[in-house]
Amino acid sequence: MARRALISGATGFVGGRLASALADRDWEVRCLVRDLSRAPELADHGFELHEADVLDPEALRGAGCGVAVAYYLVHSMGRGAAGDFEERERQGARNFAEMTKREGVGRVVYLGGLGDRPQSKHLRSRRRTAQILSEFGPPLTYFRAGMIVGAGSESYRTLRYLVQRLPAMIGPAWLGQPTQPIGIDGVIAYLGAAPDVAASEGREVQIGGPDVLSYGEMLDLMADALGVRRRPRVPVPLITPWLSSLWIGLVTPVDPGVARPLIEGLSTPTVVTDGSGADLFDVRPIPFMDALRQALAEDSEINAAPQS
Repeated sequence: MARRALISGATGFVGGRLASALADRDWEVRCLVRDLSRAPELADHGFELHEADVLDPEALRGAGCGVAVAYYLVHSMGRGAAGDFEERERQGARNFAEMTKREGVGRVVYLGGLGDRPQSKHLRSRRRTAQILSEFGPPLTYFRAGMIVGAGSESYRTLRYLVQRLPAMIGPAWLGQPTQPIGIDGVIAYLGAAPDVAASEGREVQIGGPDVLSYGEMLDLMADALGVRRRPRVPVPLITPWLSSLWIGLVTPVDPGVARPLIEGLSTPTVVTDGSGADLFDVRPIPFMDALRQALAEDSEINAAPQS
């Protein structure tokens, strides 16, 4: 009998790809979506859909029935200003954890972020989400990743837009912080393998690609991949992440509310500091440049007009 997986956040960049990957491995996939009208592709693939918001515990009832593993891929990425962001994150995680435990789900898998910066409410909220899932739910596998490179990821889109749209750019201090990007295929490989890696139950798994780079270096490599000249940068070391997010909102289509948590995540080192969890998996992420070329090849937004 096929095992069943529940994926929350299935309409997102990671969730949609994970659903397809698990189905290819003969899993039955149930997708938790807030609005059925926004999930036509998932329906077309034949996935079972359960309409519910994680903030509504009554609507969640039944989502975990018959589920072996539940993936929690929900986060707001700074969208919307109404209410308390951190409180909503905490409540959603607790509702999901309690539902999965009550309905007999065997394990929960969560994807959070690398880096530790207490003054960043977004990184702090992701860490707290993992704690809540672990405290109130079934055994947890807590993956932590830095920038995920793939067509459709906000981090990748921001990087591409900056290079494509600006002949030169400001250079705040956070451009020099080390980060360890990972291609989307590597992330999906780790997530998909987790249910079959018993030793990953109840532990943190830090994942990253083979390259440790600064954001400035990634901008240069994006220019190389696009076949354009590398953009000069004017040092402005004192500009804050908040001001940087507003600036990115002005020069790219990326919402400042989305850009801010991305930049805050880059304002502190986001590298793997403990590889023991990843060593449990037979996954070998590809180099950054290969992941970048793959993303560009799959990117439907790439403008065919020549770059300079």
